[in-house]
Amino acid sequence: MNKPLMAKATAVWLVDNTTLSFKQIGDFCGLHELEVQGIADGDVAAGVKGYDPVASHQLEPAEIKKGEADPAYSLKLKYNPAAEGEEKRRGPRYTPLSKRQDRPAAILWLVKFHPELADSQVAKLVGTTKPTINSIRDRTHWNISNIQPIDPVALGLCRQTELDAAVQKAAKKRAADGEVMTDDERRKLVSTETSLAMSGEEPRLPTAIAGLENFSLSRDEDEEEKPQREVDADSFFNLPDSGDDEDEDDR
Repeated sequence: MNKPLMAKATAVWLVDNTTLSFKQIGDFCGLHELEVQGIADGDVAAGVKGYDPVASHQLEPAEIKKGEADPAYSLKLKYNPAAEGEEKRRGPRYTPLSKRQDRPAAILWLVKFHPELADSQVAKLVGTTKPTINSIRDRTHWNISNIQPIDPVALGLCRQTELDAAVQKAAKKRAADGEVMTDDERRKLVSTETSLAMSGEEPRLPTAIAGLENFSLSRDEDEEEKPQREVDADSFFNLPDSGDDEDEDDR
């Protein structure tokens, strides 16, 4: 057990009733320091009722006093038998009703950009079943023509740390099985800065665009080399006689 039950509600209570720092509250509740600051500003967890960790026997009052006296002190969670095994939950996670319609898009994204992930890993990340994953992988899903791949982290279905851990685990399994990873798959396992540093070549224009650029330049040079013919305005009015005038003269 690394964080208290109802962590966000506990953070709300600590923000309203203590002088602990945002970092102390975040470390205790398993939240980011900026998220705790958002709770204090009213931008996060609006309408969430605070949950007293002291009354629920998850935190001792002496711990709060120690934390208020020393900003570097880390609060220690009191042992709670009711929370035993909370972090070792197995099977697919619960997905709210408002986000269940986004699961096919997340599954398609994982299948497309991380094919090394096993069906069990995808099911655990998104909270779905293997038949649904297989239907999207085989493109037999009833709505496959309208599904667009979207990052599950952007959809709020999983955390970036969970996705990275699953990808790293799948990569280690493939390495143990003797499978060779491609360059694109290696880039997915590193940070953006590292991935950009791996490519030493500077970005170039596409071949088609470069060809068009050369074509336009050569065309301009040809036009400059060709002498321009002078055009007399009177020549436009000196039109040849038509055959109708000759017919009239014959008559």
